[in-house]
Order: sequence, then structure tokens, then C-alpha cells
Amino acid sequence: MRPMFATLFAALLAVCVSSSACAQLRQHDELTLAAANRLAGGAIDACARQGRAIVVSVLDRGGNLVALQRADGVGPHNTEASRRKAYTALSTRSATLTLARKAAADPDARNLASLPELLLLGGGLPLMAGGQPVGAIGVAGGGGAVNDHACALAALAAVPQLDQP
Repeated sequence: MRPMFATLFAALLAVCVSSSACAQLRQHDELTLAAANRLAGGAIDACARQGRAIVVSVLDRGGNLVALQRADGVGPHNTEASRRKAYTALSTRSATLTLARKAAADPDARNLASLPELLLLGGGLPLMAGGQPVGAIGVAGGGGAVNDHACALAALAAVPQLDQP
């Protein structure tokens, strides 16, 4: 039985090594709906403890909306702002608060503000696992960029598998 297993294993290994498909496919972590909902809930709870109502958008690695939660009484423009903050963080792999400050200080970075879909306001964070992007979170409506950023950061505690910035 053992020699047959060894032969089968060697044959499978040879096929994979010689196959260009094995070398071209990359394994990566995926953001689940459950994790996205935990992140959104964590951000809403963190802001609620400060008396702030927010909207939270969570995107997967491809920029698809996975979760959207809105606290009562938040202005309607914040829904789109939260999505665009998440998109900006995912696209640039940067916290949007850092990106906005860099764009304000660096003339070469100012043009980022003119790109459609990017929103250079604090509150967006890339979500990383093992150093690889798995999505992004965007928070809006918390009374300013620093508050939105803090609520997004607090949400990361809800999913311990994510890298901490």
C-alpha cells in the first residue's frame, strides 16, 4: 500500500510542477460576509460610545461592497463617502487620513484628488492579512476625518486575523 501511495504522490507532484496552471494560481485569504459585518458593527459601536453616528462600508479585495451599515440619523451623503473612502484605501493600500495629509503637503500627490472615485478624507483603511490586501473599510459621518479614522481603526479588533496597522 505504501509504495502505491508514494508513486501516486510523485505522479501528482510531477503534474503540478510541470503544469503552468499550478505556478500561475495564487492562494489568498478572502474577506467573508461574517467578518465584514463584524467590522461594520465594530466601527458603529466604537463611534456610538463617543456619541457619534456613522455609515460603514466594507469592500472585498476586488472593490465589491460586502457590507454596508448605517446608524440612525446619518446624512445621506455619508453612505457614498464611506464607500469611496474604502475604495481609496483599497486602491492605494493606504489609510485615507495619511493620504489626505500627504496630498495637502506634497504638490506631486495633489493630483490624486482629481481621480474619479478617490476620496482623500480620513476614515478609510486597507484591510490586510499576512501582508496581503483582503479588502477595505470606510467610515463617514463621525464628525471629522480624525474621528472617522479612529472608528475604522477600532473596528479592526473585531477580526483578529487582520494585520494591525
